[in-house]
Amino acid sequence: MSFLAQTAEDPSPEPIPGAADGRVHLLNGRTAERYRRSVTDAVGLVASTVARTERPFTGITPAELAPEISGIDLERPLGDADAALRELESVYLKDAVYFHHPRYLAHLNCPVVIPALLGEAVLSAVNSSLDTWDQSAGGTLIERRLIDWTAERIGLGEAADGVFTSGGSQSNLQAMLLARDEACTLVEKEATAAGETIATSAILPRLRILTSQAGHFSIQKAAAILGLGYEAVIPVPCDQDRRMRTVALARELDRCRREGLIVMAVVATAGTTDFGSIDPLPEIAELCARHGTWLHVDAAYGCGLLVSPTRRGLLDGIERADSVTVDYHKSFFQPVSSSAVLVRDRATLGHATYHADYLNPERSAEKLIPNQVDKSLQTTRRFDALKLWLTLRIMGADALGALFDAVVDRAAEAWALLDTDPRYQVVTEPRLSTLVFRYVPPSDGPRDPDLVDRANLHAREALAASGAAVVAGTVVDGRHHLKFTLLNPETSLSDIRHVLDLLAEHADQYLALHIEPELSRPRAS
Repeated sequence: MSFLAQTAEDPSPEPIPGAADGRVHLLNGRTAERYRRSVTDAVGLVASTVARTERPFTGITPAELAPEISGIDLERPLGDADAALRELESVYLKDAVYFHHPRYLAHLNCPVVIPALLGEAVLSAVNSSLDTWDQSAGGTLIERRLIDWTAERIGLGEAADGVFTSGGSQSNLQAMLLARDEACTLVEKEATAAGETIATSAILPRLRILTSQAGHFSIQKAAAILGLGYEAVIPVPCDQDRRMRTVALARELDRCRREGLIVMAVVATAGTTDFGSIDPLPEIAELCARHGTWLHVDAAYGCGLLVSPTRRGLLDGIERADSVTVDYHKSFFQPVSSSAVLVRDRATLGHATYHADYLNPERSAEKLIPNQVDKSLQTTRRFDALKLWLTLRIMGADALGALFDAVVDRAAEAWALLDTDPRYQVVTEPRLSTLVFRYVPPSDGPRDPDLVDRANLHAREALAASGAAVVAGTVVDGRHHLKFTLLNPETSLSDIRHVLDLLAEHADQYLALHIEPELSRPRAS
């Protein structure tokens, strides 16, 4: 029986002051028991839903669900937690996409570990804001300790620092901001040494970012947000394994120098979204050092290797980066959001510093008060670090690394399966846990690549509509492909075989439906 149902039957409790004006819903000393029971009910509902979930998705469409949600009158509150939870079960939990299911194989969404959920419950209730010490106290120090721990795992050195962010895109944005301002500062110093003056506005159009063709689109978005324009990002060709070609990178660095352009950053990727490929970090670091160029490593996906008991060597070279992006909510099995940007030299974070008299005046810095807003693009910010803190304190880093190793092992097994399956062509052997492949008809089947494209698209959509599994899709060399992103250690090779059979079945059905009319048409005489 819920707390609200109990209080309705029991006339003994004293009425809570302020019930008529909503104060009954504020968490405080008087309502602590109500909070405990309400959250217990919600956790129980989620737990029972997860326990009985038999497929990752129901296949519901936007057209089916939208009217149900838009028909809810938000001006008429239910006034009862039980009723609201029942409604939520109908409009959300019933049709949610469940990443914990072993046949969810689509995007970089991981199942989450229970210690992190414990942290989520605590941080939401206490509601610390990590911008200033006087709003977070111990939370500030916990986040700083985790940043130091991550920097140690990367090998950035004693001058390293960083800050938690909302995700990889924001981490990459902040890294590009720091690289931009460092480049401008360097040009301005060189001009001053030569007895000249140059305006920042004259420098910005000359700035360029070099990144892999397989890198994340957030770098292009960052360039646009920073006033450089999408065209400031120069894609560097990749090899057959979708890794940046260092010969091509060297060529672009030389060309930019000859043309008077300033490469403000080279962005290497440790775990591309589509292929899980890892750029040759040592060689790229050497080129950046030779040219005096900022090296950013986007390890949003591959950061799980930092705790891997067996594969840490795949990140060799990352310790030479000037900045690094990590997404704990990808390969550390944390709930969204949990990311960080780290830098080799903490002084560079000063480019993100602004002192507001009401919040973090300069005298606070002089007194060595640790205000995290001094190095963050965000002001109000959740205590997301607590989730990782409790994970490490309960599970430990080795256990996390073993989970990530398990999904990488499974991807290797899946690649071997795909590579020998005549129904599919796999693009490249994975370094992490992503597989990109394409259904191909039998040798006596249709050869029209556009028709095969449509069959692949249909197979993915039909599978999602059935709810039996969820896979992703992408475009490679102009052609539609399917994609597995394995982040669930519970996904078995049997699950993968079953999903491949379902995909082939849907593709075969589509082709049979669309080639028979062509075959039945009379030939022109």
